[in-house]
Amino acid sequence: MTASADAAPALLGFVSSAPDELIERLRNAGFLTPERDARALRDVAAGDLRLLDTLVARRLEGEPLEWITGEAVFCGIEVRVDSGVYVPRRQTEALARRAAARLPSTGLAIDVCTGCGAIAAYLSATHPRARVCATDVDPHAIACARTNGVDAHLGDLLEPVPLDRWRDTDVIVAVVPYVPTGALPLLQRDTFTFERTLSYDGGTDGTLLLRRLIATSPRLLKPGGALLFELGGDQATLVDDDLRRFGFSDVSVLTDEDGDVRGIEATFGGCA
Repeated sequence: MTASADAAPALLGFVSSAPDELIERLRNAGFLTPERDARALRDVAAGDLRLLDTLVARRLEGEPLEWITGEAVFCGIEVRVDSGVYVPRRQTEALARRAAARLPSTGLAIDVCTGCGAIAAYLSATHPRARVCATDVDPHAIACARTNGVDAHLGDLLEPVPLDRWRDTDVIVAVVPYVPTGALPLLQRDTFTFERTLSYDGGTDGTLLLRRLIATSPRLLKPGGALLFELGGDQATLVDDDLRRFGFSDVSVLTDEDGDVRGIEATFGGCA
């Protein structure tokens, strides 16, 4: 999905005269939603054909569409996504909705590794009277999340969360990096042309950060509170002992419509 250096002049006439051919070109380049991509690029260009030419060339290079348009739709709400900030995935929407279901109307929630703040923004939108905060180690992500109205704190996992204000939290939800280090080369080839391993690398088996999150959540969760996090493959089995050891029960494995493992939902029992 790499445009050649001399593609831009030819592409200008191409996109101006044949909208359907733009869709076809995106499809042939391997994009899974060419109609959506073409429509979004044309909306941003707003009739400026030279700008459209530049935007299409960026997309053909593999740059995330959300960085080009500056926004994403997550669980039905629009959020700003700055260039360089992790793009919220559709597969995470089910996790966010489960977190919202566990959050009381006036409860407390923490979104860990928030990225642009999509989950936190969704929780606030669905529970306007709840208190929601978020964390991330990336200052660019924190800045972006704050533009989306999120109370975002810079730091590692739960470390930056003020203990006195969030000691009895109802819900902790997280999309921490969980790709095993050895599997990083198997990701889509353009991923690290633009994104960083920081957003993906979860250590040898992908559970390094998941285990740390499980171990530190009890200091903030109230008894009966929920811990929800994204994972994949056989990682649910790998972290099961950790969940039991740190006082979690009613552990449910969340799967998608294809039956693939996507996350964990567990209830804290109250022991330290």
